[in-house]
Parts: sequence; structure tokens; C-alpha cells
Amino acid sequence: MDKEKFDEEFKKLWEESPLSHSDSEKEASWEQFHAKTFSEKKRKFKPWHLYAAASVLLFALIGTGIYFNQNSAVENIVLAENVIENTTSAIKYVVLPDSSKVELGPNSKISFGNNFALNRKIEIDGEAYFNVKKDKQHPFQVFCDETTTTVLGTSFTVKESENKQVTVELFEGSVQMNVKGQNQKWILKPGEKFTYGNQTASVSEFSRFIDFDNEKLSVISHYIEENYGYKVNIPKENLDQKITIRINKREDLKTIVQLLSEMYNLNFEINEDLKHITFQ
Repeated sequence: MDKEKFDEEFKKLWEESPLSHSDSEKEASWEQFHAKTFSEKKRKFKPWHLYAAASVLLFALIGTGIYFNQNSAVENIVLAENVIENTTSAIKYVVLPDSSKVELGPNSKISFGNNFALNRKIEIDGEAYFNVKKDKQHPFQVFCDETTTTVLGTSFTVKESENKQVTVELFEGSVQMNVKGQNQKWILKPGEKFTYGNQTASVSEFSRFIDFDNEKLSVISHYIEENYGYKVNIPKENLDQKITIRINKREDLKTIVQLLSEMYNLNFEINEDLKHITFQ
């Protein structure tokens, strides 16, 4: 094989390096390699030596390319094996593999790994209310933007606004807050709210209850419709009856319905398909 033909074939082999290398990088690398390898004093090498050198070099380059690609793939699928998205305008109720419950807000999504029961890490984009099953051996962690909520108790909300501000409100139990890159930890108590935005964290109080003071039952009916999405039918003779009650803003709907039923000696029926609650 003459020098020109060998030169051409060898250059083709050289250019079979990983796609991550641009054409300009390949050309510059080839020129540099060619100048050193095919200088006058090195022409005494036999072609098979050069082919062997090229094979080793290409193997190293391609191998490196595969190595980096594999690492990137692993990083990208963390917490993403299971993705649950709520594209509706109503709350979506989700039961996680560990039996914890999530009320997923509109236009929100959560993602978690296949081994969630043993590695209870979950990522949220949007807003959700978590009612976590206690498991001291497997901490429950929620990741939202740069914040991590480690659950030491039971129920809380996590919300990320459009400007990337994260708010965590604790209703029951205890949670620990961490911020990426910061050593400080915040332990929240029920009724406390953690806010993080623009690299600033703060803790303040919020009202986790709503009080109805001598209000008509029709007001409670309207509250249930607005906050739980269920249409409530109450007998006409009971609509104007008064009630004084304090309700946890994240109280289970069935608990509220049972309480009203016992207070006014009414039977009730819940139609999950139609989202109707009928007292009689």
C-alpha cells in the first residue's frame, strides 16, 4: 500500500472516534498526530504497528465515551422510575408503595424510585400534601428544588411557586428542613411554616385550623365543596342550623362528614364517582 492510500485509510480509522468529538477537534487532533507519527524519522515503522496503535487509541476513546454516557444515564434516572403527574384542575389522590398518601395539586407531579418502600425518597414539582406512614427505619424525604424535607412525623404540605420559592407547612408531627449547600437544619413544629427563596430561609407561624363560629350548616357545605371538590346535599330543614367548630385545614373529608352526621343525627352517603355527599 502506498503512503497516500495508507494515509487516507488511517485517517478514516482515526475519525471513527466518539460522536461527542466535533469535526474541528478531530481534524486538529489528526493533524497533530500525523505530524508526529509520520515524520521522516519514523517511517521505518511497519503499517501493522500503526494499525495496532490506532486500535488501542480508538478503543480508549470509545471506551471513555461509553463510560461517561453510562454515568450520565444513571444520574438522570435517580428518583424518576415512577412519575405521577396531575394535569387536571382537581386534586389527585395517590397511595405510595409504603401506604403513605399524597394529595397531588393541579399541574403538579411527583417521582420516586422502584425501591421506594426501602428508600423513601420522593421528588415534587408543584404542590402536594403528604400524610406519611411512620417508619423509623426508613426516613421519608421530599426533594423540592434546593430543599430537602425529612419527615419525623406525619402530615405536611410542600409547594413550589413559579419563582422557585419553596414553602413547607407542617400540620402534624415534626419535619427537618435542609437546604443544599448549607449546614444549618430547621426542625419544624405543628403550625410552623418554612420558606426558602432567593437563597434565604425563614420560619414563621401559620394557621392550620379554620374556625366556624355560630355559622349555618350551609357555610360548612360550601367549605367542603371548595376545598374537597364534593357537592354536598343537606336537608332543607337543617341548612339554617348553626354550628361552632374548629377544623384542621387538612382534615380527612370522611372525618368531617362523620362528625356532622353524629352532631345532627343524620345519615350520609358518599358517591365517589359523582363526587356527591348526601345527608338525610
